[in-house]
Amino acid sequence: MLKLNTILKNLGPGLLFASMAIGTSHLVLSTKAGAQYGWLMIIPIVLANVLKYPFFEFGIRYTNATGKSLIEGYRNRGKGYLWFYAFITLATGLATPAALCSITAGLLINLLGLQNVSLALVALGLFIFNSIILIIGKYKLLETTLKFLIPVLFAALLATTILVINKGAITPVTNFEPPKIFDELGILFIITLIGWMPTAVEASSWLSLWSVEKYKTNGTKPALKDALQEFNLGYILTAILAIFFLIIGCMTLYGSGTELSGNAITFADQVINLFTTHIGEWAYVLIAISAFATMYSTCLTNHDATARVSIDIIGLLVDEHNKFKGKKYYAMGIIVISIVSLIVLFVLSANMGLILAFATTVSFVLAPIVGYMNLKNVMSEDLLEKQRPKRRLQLLTYIGVIFLSLVSIYYGWVLMF
Repeated sequence: MLKLNTILKNLGPGLLFASMAIGTSHLVLSTKAGAQYGWLMIIPIVLANVLKYPFFEFGIRYTNATGKSLIEGYRNRGKGYLWFYAFITLATGLATPAALCSITAGLLINLLGLQNVSLALVALGLFIFNSIILIIGKYKLLETTLKFLIPVLFAALLATTILVINKGAITPVTNFEPPKIFDELGILFIITLIGWMPTAVEASSWLSLWSVEKYKTNGTKPALKDALQEFNLGYILTAILAIFFLIIGCMTLYGSGTELSGNAITFADQVINLFTTHIGEWAYVLIAISAFATMYSTCLTNHDATARVSIDIIGLLVDEHNKFKGKKYYAMGIIVISIVSLIVLFVLSANMGLILAFATTVSFVLAPIVGYMNLKNVMSEDLLEKQRPKRRLQLLTYIGVIFLSLVSIYYGWVLMF
């Protein structure tokens, strides 16, 4: 009981990580993996979660040991590290909040039957609502909101998964032929799945910043062992939910012959309708809430993280880091992210696919470098010898870096040729 109380007391960064990770990588990619390729896709999902684990764990480890964010650690390694990470943040931060909010808005329109209301107007409402939550409540309200939202999400998904298993797999259509996994399209899908499972590697610094804020809010920090336990709980939860979505995709869509849309909003609507066809119309609300909770939690945490990371980078680049830690700059960051995202949504929506493709490519291809930068941080003199990762975790990190490097090289080669 004492151990459980300790985990609940320290609940925060790992919870935020789970809520941020279970977005499009789970709702879209995990479901699509099961729907198109079947049970075999559990292998790349588990592989990605295992090989990427050290990169994210280091975000908790470094901050717990030093009281500083990973981004400060990059600056300590050299300004080049900081500028490199600033480039990744700029490339991904311009489009991702807008894309996530538009997907969430589309799901809300479907859930509430607001077909006569424009997507842009609902997205505007979400940005305003998110900004109020984050500016007024700051980290504490964000954490409290997710402590309510994540259990609802988990319960809804668990219930949906049980219902789907109980109902049994659909009967494949006549002459159904499963798509080839190891042709060019199949390999590219596996690469994409690995690249975004459980989430992008640069999100490790988000974990770090949430830890800084958690310790500041509490006025104390937990022991490293306790902090890692809380993170591990959130990380395992993301892996379990990915498998839930895979199961749902396998049982309700694999063999149906349904062509899935590449558009995230249309895809989510397709999945919800197919679930209700398979389980029953009575399950619509349960499934729609699961999908909306999945995307809204990601939308909210991404908004907060993008603002925090941007402020931290700017403060370190102009050597005014302590000044930029103030509440005023956080509020400014939240508002600026909202305004920029709305501009992207209204003005560049026609090119949103191209913008997202660029952002995701940059994030994916440079992921091994970010992972190595995180290793450099936790192996530096910033940490005591006993605080550094054990040799087994170091070895897993190198395996992850090499594996992701090879995958990124192949991905880049396919895109160019």
